[in-house]
Amino acid sequence: MSSSIKDITKYFPNLSEIQIEQFTKLEPLYKDWNAQINVISRKDIDELYIKHVLHSLGIAKVIEFKDKTKILDVGTGGGFPGIPLAILFPNVQFTLVDSIGKKIKVVNEVAERLGLENVTAHHKRAEEVEGQFDFVVTRAVTNIKKFIPYVKGKLLPETDNEMKTGIFFLKGGDLTAEIKESKKQVHLYPLSDYFKEEFFETKMVAYTRVKK
Repeated sequence: MSSSIKDITKYFPNLSEIQIEQFTKLEPLYKDWNAQINVISRKDIDELYIKHVLHSLGIAKVIEFKDKTKILDVGTGGGFPGIPLAILFPNVQFTLVDSIGKKIKVVNEVAERLGLENVTAHHKRAEEVEGQFDFVVTRAVTNIKKFIPYVKGKLLPETDNEMKTGIFFLKGGDLTAEIKESKKQVHLYPLSDYFKEEFFETKMVAYTRVKK
């Protein structure tokens, strides 16, 4: 079953005309780029809005980022979750990084075509990123224990947001063993609480803090 912009507007009814236009442009942009560079699984491209865009926006159901918040998206791939979140939060600064250059090329082109002035993208590893951020977001990069060293020292000590500085992981499946291995306090937010599509039955946002 294909997905559409309606899969976004039904859960985010207060989007501006500009945001609706930007979200609408995502499908033709990614289909065009996917024909050249495989940034999204070919079997998923018809379900872009549910499996990639709405999935990314699950983080926005857990926290509403305040203006001027700085976000680092690690292992962004073709721009997820960073690009959808940047559309939703135009006054939040997003830095998207990936170790694969051709994917960052796509991210830069998509951001430019959408007029996203709050996005910068870099072909580099998370450890090489300069500066500090209020939050880190990531999707399907690696397990929690392995990921945390990548962003050591990258989080600001404090933030004006309602949640303390930390990492938001978009995860799926049973995370019991992964959380135990991480030895971290991890808060889980099932996306099935927010989205009714079958895809989200086993998906969740996992949030944890990182001490320096």
